[in-house]
Amino acid sequence: MLIVVGFVIVLLAVFGGFVLQDGHLAALFQPYELLMIFGGALGAFVIANDRKAIGLTWHSVPMLFHGSRYTRELYMALMALMFDLLTKVRREGLMALENEIDAPYESAIFTKYRIILLDDHLMDFITDYLRLMVSGTMNSYQLENLMDNEIATYQEDADIPVQAIHKLADGMPAFGIVAAVMGVVHTMGSIGRPPAELGGLIAAALVGTFLGILLSYGLVAPLGSLLHRRHQEVVKALQCVKVTLLASMNGYAPTIAVEFGRKVISATERPTFAELEGHVRQLKSR
Repeated sequence: MLIVVGFVIVLLAVFGGFVLQDGHLAALFQPYELLMIFGGALGAFVIANDRKAIGLTWHSVPMLFHGSRYTRELYMALMALMFDLLTKVRREGLMALENEIDAPYESAIFTKYRIILLDDHLMDFITDYLRLMVSGTMNSYQLENLMDNEIATYQEDADIPVQAIHKLADGMPAFGIVAAVMGVVHTMGSIGRPPAELGGLIAAALVGTFLGILLSYGLVAPLGSLLHRRHQEVVKALQCVKVTLLASMNGYAPTIAVEFGRKVISATERPTFAELEGHVRQLKSR
C-alpha cells in the first residue's frame, strides 16, 4: 500500500505541478518515447544479467507489494519459540530436540508458532543449527563462523536483484536521452514543416528526457531501495536467532539467552523485556 501511495504522490506532484503551470497533459503522452525507454532499458537488463539474476529479480518484485512480515508480532513469536526450545534443552538435554527438528511441522513446540512456520528462511536456519548443536561436534566459535558465512551468502544472493534493479534505474535516464535525440533527429528531418508543428515535435522529443528521469528516480530506483530494506529485515531475524543460540551454547539460561537475542532486534520492532516475559507466560498458561 505504501508503494502505491508513494507512486501516487510522485505522479500527482509532477503532473499536478505541470497542470498548475497551464501545461497540457496530452503533450506528455508519447507512447513511442516510452517504447524506446522501456525497450532499451529492458534489453540492457537482459544483457547485463544471467538467468539467476533475472529469475531472482522476477520473484523478488512481487514481495514488495506485500507488507513486511518482520513485525513485532513475529519477533515476539520468535523469541517465545527460542525460549521454549532452550528450556527443553535445559531440562532434558540437547538430544530431546531431535524429534522436534526432524519433523518441525508436526512438533508440539513449533506448531504453536505458525507465523514462524511460514518463514522458510527462519525455519531452515533454526533447525539446521539446532541439528548441529545436537550432533555435538562443533564448539560455539565454529558454529558462529558458519552462521556468519551463511548470513553473508544470503546477503550476497539478496543483493543480486537489488543491484539489477538499481542498474535498470541508472540506465533509464540515458535511454530517455536516446529517445530525445531520436525525436530531435525526426524534427530536423521535418524542418520544412510550419513552426507550430516543429514546436510540437521538439516538445515531444524533450518528453523522452523527462520520462527517463521520472521513471528512474521516481519509480524504479525506490523499488530497489525497498527490496534492499526487505532483505535486511531477513538478515536481522537470522542474527537474532544466531545470538540467542550462541548465548545458550555459552552456558546462559534460556531467559538470558533470549534477552541477548532481543537486543539485536531493531528498536521499532523490539518488544520490551516485560512484554516478552508476559507473552511467554501467557503461552505457558495455555
